Amino acid sequence: MSILKPELKRKIRKLKQFENTVKAQNNIDPGASSVWDKFFDLRETGKSTAMYSLTALTKMTKNEYKSVIDEYFARVYYEIYIHKGIINAPVYDPELLKQLDLPPIADRETVKKRFRDLAKKHHPDKGGNPENFIKLMNIYQELSVQ
Repeated sequence: MSILKPELKRKIRKLKQFENTVKAQNNIDPGASSVWDKFFDLRETGKSTAMYSLTALTKMTKNEYKSVIDEYFARVYYEIYIHKGIINAPVYDPELLKQLDLPPIADRETVKKRFRDLAKKHHPDKGGNPENFIKLMNIYQELSVQ
């Protein structure tokens, strides 16, 4: 990606401002856990539990970067919907979708199809790892309950 680190830092910091604004508009405690903190670390040290460091972001292609930002927005709004108690539409936990390598906007049919493909691959009767299969089953069960 051709964005320079200082410019990228500004863009990513604006996301944090956005999240704080949206939380304030929805009466969510600003001290509540931040999606931004889970996603981004703009320090040069690289010693963080965040999903994306500044260095990793600068090495991404435009499409990879766009996917990260889409995932971030989906997670912010997912948390707001949970807080407001309005998750009764088919909206899935983006963290679970990511584990299935699905986009945050995946629909029920897409989830079901991906589950079936992965179940065939990981099923112990087909030579798959039983632990991976159990993990897959647990993820699908969580998604089915939502």
